[in-house]
Amino acid sequence: MTSTIPASLNRTAEGAALQAVLLDMDGTLVDTEGFWWDVEKEVFADLGHTLDEAWREVVVGGPMTRSAGYLIESTGADITLPEVTVLLNDRFEKRIGLGVPLMPGAARLLAELGRHRIPTALVSASHRRIIDRVLDSVGHHHFALTVAGDEVTRTKPHPEPYLAAAHGFGADPRLCAVIEDTATGVAAAEAAGCRVVAVPSVSPIAPAPGRVVVSSLEEVDLAFLRGLVTGMR
Repeated sequence: MTSTIPASLNRTAEGAALQAVLLDMDGTLVDTEGFWWDVEKEVFADLGHTLDEAWREVVVGGPMTRSAGYLIESTGADITLPEVTVLLNDRFEKRIGLGVPLMPGAARLLAELGRHRIPTALVSASHRRIIDRVLDSVGHHHFALTVAGDEVTRTKPHPEPYLAAAHGFGADPRLCAVIEDTATGVAAAEAAGCRVVAVPSVSPIAPAPGRVVVSSLEEVDLAFLRGLVTGMR
């Protein structure tokens, strides 16, 4: 986990209810879920295997250990999990080196959070090397804190990543708004006690108490997130 802030924050009265905004990366902030699937197909094709499109919904949003392990087991590929992890990260890093497209509404939302000095964290199941490469394009300055999947003991769907981010801000998880695109990420955030905005990317996500489902980040702004935390939504 990397942070550029002290654990205890000075909050303005205006932002007292909403203490922090925690965002997932792939499929939520940047349009890269398709990149991961393409890379997985390419790597396993090199190993002599074709991935079933139905598997995409199984592996989306999960930690690489789970996703890659599932694909090894499903294909019977003769490769170890550590070996395929290196191949996937190398291929993905090369892919994003060509540019990382932001999801619609992401740039506007990040700018608004920055103007209002809302503590903002990036919480991803991706490894640190991938997060840092993505932020080279998106802008490291948007996030005071980042949590990578290979920096926690248990990654999504376990709540540890979101609890770590809230703790890093000295924030109450119940007063943090999380934006996620997969059921795995939503499960992690809700288990941590956070309020959730789900923006489904690959598989549908149903509304639930404490959770709002929208079709795009273009529907989300600071007022929306404050209303979610204070129970107005």
